[in-house]
Amino acid sequence: MTFSHIIRSFEELTNHEMYNMLRLRSEVFVVEQNCVYLDLDNKDQKSYHLLYYIDNELAGVTRLVPAGISYPEISIGRVVIAPSHRGLGLGVKLMEASIAGCEEKFGKADIRISAQYHLSKFYQSLGFVEQGNVYDEDGIPHIEMLRS
Repeated sequence: MTFSHIIRSFEELTNHEMYNMLRLRSEVFVVEQNCVYLDLDNKDQKSYHLLYYIDNELAGVTRLVPAGISYPEISIGRVVIAPSHRGLGLGVKLMEASIAGCEEKFGKADIRISAQYHLSKFYQSLGFVEQGNVYDEDGIPHIEMLRS
């Protein structure tokens, strides 16, 4: 298997990259997780997008958000792995690339995420620490986490 990724600003994404990214987010967040919500929240235009490929097939994406958009800190959001590529350890690779991407694009700084609570231990293994209380977001328990 060949692993690769690209990081692009909204303007740099090709039509095909944009379509595939939004289709994957919709497939998982809206259909699989049965959440009716507006994925297109006007943050994509201000963010960088990491597209992770296995053998040239889109396997996962994240959104790298500058400080001051979602939180006072830099953030990583819209973390998603294609159902067809789960169980390969891609979550760690995707997040490590995203953390490195944040440092490359924004400099070394704190990173805040809104994590699905059942994935808290996974994010802790990457250096994130729970902050505050569990809250409901679109019917799924979440918790803010910070990586200093």
